[in-house]
Amino acid sequence: MRHLWAKPLFYVVLGTILWGMGTGISLRANAETPETAPANVTNLLNQIDAAANRRDVEKVMGFYGSNFTNSDGLDYQSLRQVLKEFWNRYSQLNYRTELQSWQQNGDILTTTTITEITGTKKIDNREFALTSTITSQQQIQGEKIIKQEIIAEKNQLTLGKKPPTVVFNIPEQVKAGQEFNIDAIVQEPLENDILIGTAITEPITAETYNNSGLLQLEFLPSGGIFKVGKAPDIAGNNWISAILMRQGGVTLITQRLRVVK
Repeated sequence: MRHLWAKPLFYVVLGTILWGMGTGISLRANAETPETAPANVTNLLNQIDAAANRRDVEKVMGFYGSNFTNSDGLDYQSLRQVLKEFWNRYSQLNYRTELQSWQQNGDILTTTTITEITGTKKIDNREFALTSTITSQQQIQGEKIIKQEIIAEKNQLTLGKKPPTVVFNIPEQVKAGQEFNIDAIVQEPLENDILIGTAITEPITAETYNNSGLLQLEFLPSGGIFKVGKAPDIAGNNWISAILMRQGGVTLITQRLRVVK
């Protein structure tokens, strides 16, 4: 077995650069399409993406209200700190946000967005490539983002010339206490390669965004990881992560699992 310092590689700003707003997981039936969105909504998304791509943390935080909260426990100050630490880790980052739907209710604007983040980082002269897709709903009031709920996210880091191509199958949502399958399947034939890896689950809190930790890797007799997990007995958000290593590269995937009552 081997140990790999892995957690900081994928605990990125999971959803802190997701723009638009919503009051819950389900949009109302009368939500509008992106084509009908007011110009100020699309301008806001473009401005935030541009500020994030410049790594201008003060400009980004200017779009947030001082009482901002999100579903992972971040507030205005902790979000600012997470952004700075994340941007310090990656030499290159690119944000691209697309509006999915929007709705106006009084002075509250509700939108749903999908943000794609790509980037690279180096650890001990080894370059990791990041791809991340995050779906979010948030609320905007008085041109400030005041609340955010992350609906879904999937993040992948790869290392090497030929990292494993992994299909990661877990549900997006389960009930508290429910069992569920975790499948991380390597697409390429193993042939004579040795495959090692593991899968872990961890609650999502403001504290776990930047924690470091060790993953204990195991030799895998088949072409992937096949496990049965059990959801916590309380509702919340969790990260399910899998790492797979073979000759030629490493693939590390993390995906959000929502636990509901």
